[in-house]
Amino acid sequence: MTFTELLIVFIVIQIIHGLGTWKLYQKAGRQGWEAFVPVYNAVVLMKIINRPWYWTILLFLPIVNLIMFPVIWVETARSFGKNSTTDTILAIITLGFYNYYINYALDVEHVKDRSLHPKSAAGDWISSILFAIVAATIVHTYFIQPYTIPTSSLEKSLLVGDFLFVSKFHYGARVPMTAVSAPMVHDTIPILNKKSYLYDDDVSKKSTSFINKFSLPYMRIPGFQEIEHNDIVVFNWPVDTLYNMYKQADRNYYKPIDKKTNYVKRCVGLPGDSLEVRDGYVYINGKQNVLPDRAKLQFFHTIETKSEINQFFLDKYGITEYGRVYLLPTNVWEDTRIQDYLNKNHAHLDVVYKDSSEVHFIGQISQNAFNQLKVNFVSNKISANTTLELAEKIKNDSQVKSVIKNNSKTRDEGVFPHDPNYDWNNDNFGPLYIPKAGVTVELNLDVLPVYKRIITEYENNTLQVKGNQIFVNGELADSYTFEKDYYWLMGDNRHNSLDARSWGFVPFDHVVGKPVFIWMSWNTNGKGIKEKIRWERLFTTVNGSGKPTSYFIPFLILLAGWFGFNKWRKHKKANS
Repeated sequence: MTFTELLIVFIVIQIIHGLGTWKLYQKAGRQGWEAFVPVYNAVVLMKIINRPWYWTILLFLPIVNLIMFPVIWVETARSFGKNSTTDTILAIITLGFYNYYINYALDVEHVKDRSLHPKSAAGDWISSILFAIVAATIVHTYFIQPYTIPTSSLEKSLLVGDFLFVSKFHYGARVPMTAVSAPMVHDTIPILNKKSYLYDDDVSKKSTSFINKFSLPYMRIPGFQEIEHNDIVVFNWPVDTLYNMYKQADRNYYKPIDKKTNYVKRCVGLPGDSLEVRDGYVYINGKQNVLPDRAKLQFFHTIETKSEINQFFLDKYGITEYGRVYLLPTNVWEDTRIQDYLNKNHAHLDVVYKDSSEVHFIGQISQNAFNQLKVNFVSNKISANTTLELAEKIKNDSQVKSVIKNNSKTRDEGVFPHDPNYDWNNDNFGPLYIPKAGVTVELNLDVLPVYKRIITEYENNTLQVKGNQIFVNGELADSYTFEKDYYWLMGDNRHNSLDARSWGFVPFDHVVGKPVFIWMSWNTNGKGIKEKIRWERLFTTVNGSGKPTSYFIPFLILLAGWFGFNKWRKHKKANS
């Protein structure tokens, strides 16, 4: 829905409201014309139904207003004496048009200063639950959203099982785009496993479907902070086509921006930056990016010991992420038929050692290939994921022969921009320019693979290539001016992170918020409650320098003080 279409819908709603309530306004001692004036009519209506003025604001908050509209319909009917259960049901199932019947067909009187207290215990419970949902929806949508860390891409800074509070207001809360949606639910409704929003998921209809006309244009409430280098950011995964987070779908499943899967990564590149990855280290505008002291880079290292590696060695250094090192005779490895077979059937393979008789390599290899090629394991070598500090510690072990950081040298097809002319991999990538709104770049066939998705998907242009010529929206183009700001987001776990090196840029309209607080941390591998809960991480801040400080005990003290104060206040009130 465009802003023009949104304005038309808004005006139509005002007319519908005015036609259905103008006589009721008059019976409440107001002027009939007041029912037709946008926004002002809502303020007046709050006085008529004896509700606070700030309810007017709630009527204009997407998602929240879906809850408030039925409340207003029912409250309007009750303000004119229609209090029965039947009246309530009719007001809701007719989508408020029951008030037309009251307005034109009935001779009713306005109940001024009516009691707002529910007339039954059930009504009291319903009112309490309803407004708890409203309050929680406002907080969840516009202020703070809970989030769970599902992967180890930011290991050491954020752990798998950390439960976070993500601030929406730091970078500015994004107004929901899917206006008709279940509150406080992401892409699917739990248990029911159904979409939580009204949207046509057919990619061919994404902008023309009648259903999709209910979607709102991108809008964001101004924030008080811009994204900075090394900020940890929660965002919607730009290339998401999953039915939900756990069920794979085909590549034609379209999802609106705010319903794409939430990811969390570190922002290493800002709009206007030139970024390059050398041997796994990020360089921004030619200078190596320096991470905060809480962040710890991790890389896979090939560890070679003097004897066979056993579980005792792994436990000694806390190694949990590792892969085996494979062995093939050099003459087999260099057989072109073997190379073709491996390239066609397997993911990226890297050689970690080679001499005249043996080749040691790491990567993914199927059991079928393992058997056919008669691959063997190297018993005294593993490829282990460690921090640089731990790798140095292992290197000093008298039983260790060598520790070498793995470094890809050959092109990886799974790396952005997925074009054979770009000889990039996870360790050696770029340089590339991160687009900034308003900046114009030269557009040719060499750079087109890098910016193609931006031009077509994120900025909604048509693109055609005819020979050596590029056409944008049907016009010959030798340059392109970006409309949005873009960011480059990566994990600290450099060899085990699905990040921008795989799918490219993140537009600012995909940004959800900034993680600020860890309120709970759960270790699934722990034994007993003492190990399951990472007590030292409870109520710690995500950002800052130095060792994180837990505020769990101060929180418990404040909570106890609050309950004690409330109990004393009730006791004092009862005795007065």
